[in-house]
Amino acid sequence: MRAKRKSHGKRPRRRRPRRHWWATLPTEELLDVRLCDLGLRLEGSPLEARVARLQAEFAAAGLRFRPYVWLSTDWFSPHGSTGFAIPFFLAHPRLARLEGRIMLQVEGGEREWCMRLLRHEAAHTLDHAYRLHHRKGWRGVFGNYGAPYRATYVPRFNSRNYVLNLDHWYAQSHPAEDFAETFAVWLQPRSNWRRTYEKWPALEKLEYVAELMDEISGQRPRVRTRERMDSLRSIRMTLREFYRRKKAYFGEETRSVYDQDLRRLFSDDPARARRRPAARFLRERRAEIRRQVATWTGQHAFVVDEVIKGMIVRCRTLALGLGRSERETATGAAALVTVHTVRHSRMRHREYVR
Repeated sequence: MRAKRKSHGKRPRRRRPRRHWWATLPTEELLDVRLCDLGLRLEGSPLEARVARLQAEFAAAGLRFRPYVWLSTDWFSPHGSTGFAIPFFLAHPRLARLEGRIMLQVEGGEREWCMRLLRHEAAHTLDHAYRLHHRKGWRGVFGNYGAPYRATYVPRFNSRNYVLNLDHWYAQSHPAEDFAETFAVWLQPRSNWRRTYEKWPALEKLEYVAELMDEISGQRPRVRTRERMDSLRSIRMTLREFYRRKKAYFGEETRSVYDQDLRRLFSDDPARARRRPAARFLRERRAEIRRQVATWTGQHAFVVDEVIKGMIVRCRTLALGLGRSERETATGAAALVTVHTVRHSRMRHREYVR
């Protein structure tokens, strides 16, 4: 049985946020600041309370192990490490706004979203600390930990063999991620996972994790590390370079692949293009379509927006206009962007940008 949860105890005293010399700079000047010069720390940042909450959840679950954390460019736990990195932009509101402006969303910006990510990364460190994936029982439940990671994966959207914690049906991407997602659901206070997954085959995985955590709850970790790979203070590139690399990572496909579908949705009659250009229509509906498709597909909003931008460019080049009602066109445009978003990137493994 799972260990009885204990009280989270007193909350840590809130420190005053540190003042940073770059916080009031204009955006163009801020982008030229090096990451190592940001002087960010977890202490006193919005992340401090969230990390403390994670540690309290480990304590309440009866686990002796505690992961350590540091700031870097993204969420990741290096193989074999008993700690994990958190993206620097979550440590200051100005940087979170910059991330949102450039990448159109802030991964982990909302408190509960952040906690889901924290639990997921902490699961990897727990696995490393106790070498859980070496167990025969672990392999029987989750599969071969040594299976190669592929650049993309195609999830089965209706499968009930996996829990749902992060977006992108991420548990389906690899056995290591399946375990991390299952642990994250198990750890979440008041998740009521037995009822939520009552008729799902994934319940067997949750029950296995519950038994495994009960077994190791009082044990010392077999592995302890203190390395902090790519810590923020060691990264000398500027914010401008960081975002150039991040945008390049998400990339965009050759835009001419949209042409055939765009011609089906819109009209190439010059009279229609003059009356209601397709490019203008997509620009006006861009935010709405981006939000819809990001929700439907689980893809990063930046990826969806790149597809929409590409379609706008091609509509302008092909001189397309509306050939049907705006309502019908909006529905068709959302479906078209969805198809090309999934075709373009499928589901990416979460890899950190450096």
